[in-house]
Amino acid sequence: MAEQFQKATFAGGCFWCMVKPFDQWDGIEKVVSGYTGGTVENPSYEQVKTGTTGHYEAVQITYDPAVFPYEKLLEIFWQQIDPTDAGGQFQDRGSNYRTAIFYHNEEQKRLAEASKKQLAESGKFKKPIVTEILPAKPFYPAEDYHQDFYKKNPNAYHEDRAKSGRDTFIASHWGK
Repeated sequence: MAEQFQKATFAGGCFWCMVKPFDQWDGIEKVVSGYTGGTVENPSYEQVKTGTTGHYEAVQITYDPAVFPYEKLLEIFWQQIDPTDAGGQFQDRGSNYRTAIFYHNEEQKRLAEASKKQLAESGKFKKPIVTEILPAKPFYPAEDYHQDFYKKNPNAYHEDRAKSGRDTFIASHWGK
């Protein structure tokens, strides 16, 4: 990986829904669906979905901060989730669907905490912001069939998003 690139890791519920919002910008090198934050090395989807491994479904973004700053990644992240829901996201329930920002350095931690505070003070949400900000742990890429799901299975992707309530929530809280 070239020196200018950095990594950002976000858990926002189902990782299928978290790739496309980041994947379409200059300065984003790649977005990988995977698992992080748990206790099992190299877990499978079947293990993670049981909720017993401690892992979150997450995306890891390789980006060029000179082209696409971390603050912009945070802005996109917050606008994809319900940051007040500690039990999962939308139709996806359970610990593997919790939200979190996994920071890779102290600057990311500082920026993530500042963005969370700003969101909490904005009055946009009536309930507390429960999304955690945690140190990055090993990230394990998900199985190939999970990668770029929105490109490989566009109909299933759109159906899942529509059925989940995510798009309705985003529109009502952030506009189009």
